[in-house]
Amino acid sequence: MVFVDKALARRLESAEEIPQVKYARLYAQLRPEIGAAVAEICGGHMIFAGLNSPIGRAVGMGFCGPVKDADLDRLEAFYRSHNAPAQVDVCPLTDPSLMELVKTRSYRIAELNDVLFRRLDTAAAVSAPRSVVIRRGSAQDAPIVGKMLTHSFFPNGDAPQGFADLLAPMFQVDGVLTFVACVNENPVGVAAALVIPKFEVLALFGAGTLPEFRGRGIQSALLHERMNAGQDAGCELAVVVTQGGSTSERNCLRQGFQVAYSKATVLKQVDGD
Repeated sequence: MVFVDKALARRLESAEEIPQVKYARLYAQLRPEIGAAVAEICGGHMIFAGLNSPIGRAVGMGFCGPVKDADLDRLEAFYRSHNAPAQVDVCPLTDPSLMELVKTRSYRIAELNDVLFRRLDTAAAVSAPRSVVIRRGSAQDAPIVGKMLTHSFFPNGDAPQGFADLLAPMFQVDGVLTFVACVNENPVGVAAALVIPKFEVLALFGAGTLPEFRGRGIQSALLHERMNAGQDAGCELAVVVTQGGSTSERNCLRQGFQVAYSKATVLKQVDGD
């Protein structure tokens, strides 16, 4: 077990911060009418990538010192300008001032997630299941992958309108590593990662398998493909954020990850001026 201090937590938080920053900047080019935007704040970034997008909140705040009222004013003004609720991630290693401020301003918990990590020095090989071929993805896969992930996340067909279009650009981000698992050349599973050289971190995200192909070890194989690529790129740590008690978390624990901490995404509806 590795002790998680503030310096390590800052590195781990980059695994959600930097991919979102890159995604929002790309989305601003691809869909300028959405108004995607990024701005630095308190050592991290606040991100907006469209209403109802799974991406877009403040991440990495409060690691470089106390957060002040004026900082929360600026964060709320940023999201107000996009007619969106203010959202910010708070983890146990964040400066306590951030938690105190969001409490006094009546933020509520929108999500609870676990942050997991492992070193990339002893990864054992995991082969893809028989009849499954794993290949590197490309930007051309984005539309297919967006639809497949939507079906994976919402198997009952109750996805928000346009959800696939929101996901697709994630796989066109500069530097993203994508892997596609295929059966008879048809995509059935996908996973993505981003190398973050500044923190020597491999951020793992965008993983999904079609419901009818689950339980075959596809995601374990995709996980190791990404870890091997991260190790080749000079990363020290692999990091993933999951819901506590989820199948994804269980798979990662089986592959040598440890839970660093749980964190909350807190939200406040910001009224117009």
